[in-house]
Amino acid sequence: MTEPEIVRTNDAGQLAQSAASRLAKLIVSAEVEEREFHLVLTGGGVGIRTLAALRDEAKASGMKWSHVHLWWGDERFLPEGDPERNETQACEALVNDIDIPSHQVHPMPSSDGTDNHDAVRGATNYSAALSVAARGNGPVPEFDVCLLGLGPDAHVASLFPGLPGVHEDEAAVVAVHDSPKPPPTRISLTLQAIGAARQVWVLASGESKAEAVRLGLSGASVDRAPVAGARGSERTVFWVDEEAASKL
Repeated sequence: MTEPEIVRTNDAGQLAQSAASRLAKLIVSAEVEEREFHLVLTGGGVGIRTLAALRDEAKASGMKWSHVHLWWGDERFLPEGDPERNETQACEALVNDIDIPSHQVHPMPSSDGTDNHDAVRGATNYSAALSVAARGNGPVPEFDVCLLGLGPDAHVASLFPGLPGVHEDEAAVVAVHDSPKPPPTRISLTLQAIGAARQVWVLASGESKAEAVRLGLSGASVDRAPVAGARGSERTVFWVDEEAASKL
C-alpha cells in the first residue's frame, strides 16, 4: 500500500476547490493521452462540494467528458431519486450539468430497481458491471481516482468499524446491513476494490473528523478504522482542512 500524503487547506471551501482543480487536470491529461478515465464518486458534505467545484471548473475550461466513466463508492439502498442517495446528490452537483454519455454513468442499484430485489442482488449486479468494464483485467477497472468521504467513526464508503464488509477480500462490492448510520441497508465497494484505484483521495473537513484522520494515518487496524485500509496503488492523498488536521 502507498504511504499517504497530506494536503492541508484552510477550510472546506478551499479543500473542495483544490481537489477539484487537481482532478480536472487529471481528466484533461487522460483526454490528451486518448484513454478512458474512471472516477469513483463520493457523497458527504465536502465530497458534494468537491463535485460542484469540479462542475464549475469544467464549465470554465470547456473540459470534455466523453472519455470519462463515473462510478460510486457506496450507496444508500433507497428508491431511485431519493434525496438521501449519493447518486441524487451527485447528479444535482455535477452529473446533470456535464455532457457525458449516459451509458458511462454507473450509479449503484436502487431499492426499487427491477433486477435488485435486495441489497445482496444489487451488490452482485454492480460487481458484474464493474467486471464488464474491467475487460478481463480483474474484478474492477483500474480506477484513476477514487474519492472517499470520511466519517467521524473512521468509516469510508459504507465500510463501518466492526462490520464484516471491512474484511471482505474476494467480492468487489458488498451489501451492508445494520449500518450504524441510517439508512441501515447500503451497498459499498470493498477495500479490495478501492485498492485497485491508482489514486485514493480521502476528503475530510471539520473538527469532528480529526480523530478519524489521525487514526487513518496512524496505522490503526481496519476493524477500528476502515480508512486505514483505503490506499491507492500509486498515490494516497488525505485532503484535510485545518480543523480535520488538528490532531496530527
